[in-house]
Amino acid sequence: MELESLRNSFNNYFHTNPEQCFFAPGRINLIGEHTDYNGGNVFPLAITNGTYALARKRNDRKIRMISLNFEEEGIVELSLDDLEYDETKGWANYPSGVTKLLLENGMEMTTGFEVLFYGNIPNGAGLSSSASIELATGVMLQELFQFEIDRIDLIKLCQKVENEYIGVNSGIMDQFAIGMGKKGHAIWLNCDTLDYEYAPLQLQNEQIVIINTNKRRELASSKYNERRAECEQALKEMQPYVQADALGDISSAEFEKFKQYLSTETLVQRARHVIYENERTEKALKQLKSGDLKAVGQLMNESHRSLRNDYEVTGKELDTIVEFAWKQDGVIGARMTGAGFGGCAIAIVKNTHMKDFISRLNDHYKEECGLDASFYTADVGEGAHEILS
Repeated sequence: MELESLRNSFNNYFHTNPEQCFFAPGRINLIGEHTDYNGGNVFPLAITNGTYALARKRNDRKIRMISLNFEEEGIVELSLDDLEYDETKGWANYPSGVTKLLLENGMEMTTGFEVLFYGNIPNGAGLSSSASIELATGVMLQELFQFEIDRIDLIKLCQKVENEYIGVNSGIMDQFAIGMGKKGHAIWLNCDTLDYEYAPLQLQNEQIVIINTNKRRELASSKYNERRAECEQALKEMQPYVQADALGDISSAEFEKFKQYLSTETLVQRARHVIYENERTEKALKQLKSGDLKAVGQLMNESHRSLRNDYEVTGKELDTIVEFAWKQDGVIGARMTGAGFGGCAIAIVKNTHMKDFISRLNDHYKEECGLDASFYTADVGEGAHEILS
């Protein structure tokens, strides 16, 4: 949907023109899965799909919001003076939560506002549409009301909205990638210290393909809590032998030396995935900086094997897609991305092989799993920003 058409929609709903337009991307994670809550590293990037926010200030304390993705729900009306979480408000709780926390942190908003949101992130593809609407709101309010807030502080605030206002216990990766994304670059991020580094991901003859299994993710949240508990237990059992506040602090050499003290084989597997995956992100950073995309592809493949064999979060659908992708011409690397048990895989594929890759993979997947996959290509985009026309 073009900006012009979004401006027309704004005019239709609010009978006036927007003052400013903003965009916050979605994100994918290149490598570093299930490491974020273990004090480890991740390697996300912002994509060119995301959330648009067109807005203008009002001269009273009313907030009026519409999302073209939930157009049938109509305009949601709130007041600057009452921004408590309300289950019946659905999607509108995300911008409402960001507004509330900014006010509580001393950001001055003298009036309400009108805003139209539109997101072109594929639904349920695990590309973080919630963090995208949070950052779109944060950047919009910052520019609309001209208050100063450091970008990292805004990112932390949006994560707090997710954790405390919405009630989802997620790490900081999504908000960080969306807030700090840089065109043509991935971000190596230590989730514990928030140390970060940009690495060039210049895809001239290749593209990133996001492959949605279209499988309902029934298990993801219960298994996620189970894996977190297993990692905490593994850490506790290793702490007498190695100085570490998180599994992410332990090197593979230390792990190999002390894994014998873990009480079960399952704990060995879980810890091994986290510790080696963490090191894979560091290797990927070096390889990207030296321009060796092929080596990064190999690390992506290793990451998937580890998620399949040691962390056990892939499942039949993701394995069917990824293992078939590995055998296709023109595929640099492929792995699951996100929580697992359904959701998405990503692959880096040469442009010349793209069409063939998609049709062959979908045929194979349908035959094996009885489902159609959805395919999206992603470019590496900018973080949340105002669109200056």
